[in-house]
Amino acid sequence: MKKNIKSGIRALRENAQVAYVASVNEEGFPQIKGMLVLEHESMKTHYFSTNTSSKRVGQFLKNPKASVYYVDDTKDQYKGALFTGTMEVCTDHDTKAFLWRDGFEIYYPKGVDDEDYCVYKFTAETVNYYYGLSNETMSADEL
Repeated sequence: MKKNIKSGIRALRENAQVAYVASVNEEGFPQIKGMLVLEHESMKTHYFSTNTSSKRVGQFLKNPKASVYYVDDTKDQYKGALFTGTMEVCTDHDTKAFLWRDGFEIYYPKGVDDEDYCVYKFTAETVNYYYGLSNETMSADEL
Protein backbone atom coordinates (compact mmCIF):
# COMPACT_ATOMS: atom_id res chain seq x y z
CA MET A 1 0.00 0.00 0.00
CA LYS A 2 2.77 2.49 0.95
CA LYS A 3 4.54 1.69 -2.32
CA ASN A 4 1.44 2.74 -4.31
CA ILE A 5 1.13 5.93 -2.29
CA LYS A 6 4.77 6.82 -2.86
CA SER A 7 4.56 6.13 -6.60
CA GLY A 8 1.35 8.19 -6.79
CA ILE A 9 3.04 11.16 -5.11
CA ARG A 10 6.07 10.86 -7.38
CA ALA A 11 3.93 10.68 -10.53
CA LEU A 12 1.82 13.64 -9.45
CA ARG A 13 4.86 15.78 -8.81
CA GLU A 14 6.81 14.72 -11.88
CA ASN A 15 3.86 15.37 -14.22
CA ALA A 16 2.85 18.74 -12.77
CA GLN A 17 3.49 21.84 -14.84
CA VAL A 18 2.32 24.23 -12.11
CA ALA A 19 2.73 24.10 -8.35
CA TYR A 20 0.95 26.29 -5.83
CA VAL A 21 3.46 27.85 -3.44
CA ALA A 22 2.31 29.26 -0.10
CA SER A 23 4.09 31.85 2.02
CA VAL A 24 3.03 33.69 5.17
CA ASN A 25 2.56 37.46 4.99
CA GLU A 26 3.45 40.03 7.66
CA GLU A 27 -0.01 39.69 9.26
CA GLY A 28 0.34 35.90 9.53
CA PHE A 29 -2.02 35.06 6.66
CA PRO A 30 -1.19 32.49 3.97
CA GLN A 31 -0.48 33.77 0.47
CA ILE A 32 -0.67 31.35 -2.48
CA LYS A 33 0.86 31.74 -5.92
CA GLY A 34 0.97 29.39 -8.91
CA MET A 35 4.53 28.84 -10.16
CA LEU A 36 6.02 26.90 -13.06
CA VAL A 37 7.60 23.60 -12.13
CA LEU A 38 11.14 23.63 -13.53
CA GLU A 39 13.31 21.21 -11.61
CA HIS A 40 13.17 18.25 -9.26
CA GLU A 41 16.41 17.50 -7.47
CA SER A 42 14.73 14.94 -5.25
CA MET A 43 11.28 14.38 -3.81
CA LYS A 44 12.40 16.39 -0.80
CA THR A 45 13.83 19.41 -2.68
CA HIS A 46 11.89 21.60 -5.11
CA TYR A 47 13.17 24.64 -7.06
CA PHE A 48 11.36 27.66 -8.51
CA SER A 49 12.56 30.88 -10.11
CA THR A 50 11.21 34.35 -9.41
CA ASN A 51 12.01 38.04 -9.23
CA THR A 52 14.13 39.11 -6.27
CA SER A 53 11.89 42.18 -6.05
CA SER A 54 8.71 40.12 -5.58
CA LYS A 55 6.81 40.46 -2.32
CA ARG A 56 7.08 36.75 -1.55
CA VAL A 57 10.87 36.94 -1.46
CA GLY A 58 10.51 39.39 1.42
CA GLN A 59 7.97 37.11 3.09
CA PHE A 60 10.24 34.06 2.86
CA LEU A 61 13.24 36.01 4.15
CA LYS A 62 11.19 36.96 7.24
CA ASN A 63 9.47 33.61 7.66
CA PRO A 64 10.78 30.58 5.71
CA LYS A 65 7.77 28.37 6.54
CA ALA A 66 6.15 27.30 3.29
CA SER A 67 4.09 24.71 1.49
CA VAL A 68 3.97 23.52 -2.10
CA TYR A 69 0.86 21.86 -3.54
CA TYR A 70 0.67 19.73 -6.67
CA VAL A 71 -2.73 18.72 -8.01
CA ASP A 72 -4.23 16.50 -10.69
CA ASP A 73 -7.84 17.58 -11.10
CA THR A 74 -8.71 15.71 -14.26
CA LYS A 75 -12.36 14.85 -14.79
CA ASP A 76 -12.18 11.27 -13.55
CA GLN A 77 -9.89 11.75 -10.58
CA TYR A 78 -8.66 14.20 -8.00
CA LYS A 79 -5.26 13.80 -6.41
CA GLY A 80 -3.23 16.32 -4.48
CA ALA A 81 0.12 16.33 -2.68
CA LEU A 82 0.78 19.03 -0.10
CA PHE A 83 4.45 19.32 0.82
CA THR A 84 5.20 21.31 3.98
CA GLY A 85 8.63 22.64 4.89
CA THR A 86 10.88 25.66 4.48
CA MET A 87 11.82 27.95 1.61
CA GLU A 88 15.30 29.36 1.05
CA VAL A 89 15.86 32.37 -1.21
CA CYS A 90 19.03 31.67 -3.23
CA THR A 91 20.93 34.48 -4.95
CA ASP A 92 24.27 32.73 -5.50
CA HIS A 93 25.49 32.21 -9.07
CA ASP A 94 25.64 28.40 -8.96
CA THR A 95 22.03 27.90 -7.83
CA LYS A 96 20.75 30.52 -10.26
CA ALA A 97 22.72 28.91 -13.13
CA PHE A 98 21.33 25.48 -12.17
CA LEU A 99 17.76 26.67 -12.77
CA TRP A 100 18.44 29.08 -15.66
CA ARG A 101 16.50 28.32 -18.88
CA ASP A 102 16.72 29.67 -22.41
CA GLY A 103 14.23 32.48 -22.72
CA PHE A 104 14.69 33.81 -19.18
CA GLU A 105 16.49 36.78 -20.78
CA ILE A 106 13.06 38.27 -21.47
CA TYR A 107 12.54 38.68 -17.73
CA TYR A 108 16.16 39.00 -16.65
CA PRO A 109 18.01 40.94 -19.38
CA LYS A 110 21.34 40.84 -17.51
CA GLY A 111 21.35 37.04 -17.64
CA VAL A 112 21.92 34.56 -14.85
CA ASP A 113 23.57 37.18 -12.62
CA ASP A 114 20.71 39.68 -12.98
CA GLU A 115 20.11 41.07 -9.49
CA ASP A 116 16.33 40.71 -9.96
CA TYR A 117 16.62 36.95 -10.61
CA CYS A 118 16.64 34.50 -7.72
CA VAL A 119 15.72 30.91 -6.98
CA TYR A 120 13.51 29.42 -4.32
CA LYS A 121 14.84 26.19 -2.85
CA PHE A 122 12.07 24.42 -0.97
CA THR A 123 12.95 21.61 1.43
CA ALA A 124 10.01 19.42 2.40
CA GLU A 125 9.55 17.94 5.85
CA THR A 126 6.18 16.23 5.34
CA VAL A 127 3.80 15.42 2.52
CA ASN A 128 0.05 14.90 2.72
CA TYR A 129 -1.38 12.93 -0.20
CA TYR A 130 -5.08 12.99 -1.04
CA TYR A 131 -6.34 10.44 -3.54
CA GLY A 132 -9.84 9.12 -4.06
CA LEU A 133 -11.36 9.23 -0.62
CA SER A 134 -8.11 8.54 1.20
CA ASN A 135 -5.64 10.85 2.87
CA GLU A 136 -2.11 9.88 3.97
CA THR A 137 0.60 11.95 5.65
CA MET A 138 4.25 10.91 5.81
CA SER A 139 7.72 12.28 6.29
CA ALA A 140 9.38 13.52 3.11
CA ASP A 141 12.31 11.27 4.03
CA GLU A 142 10.05 8.26 3.41
CA LEU A 143 9.68 9.14 -0.26
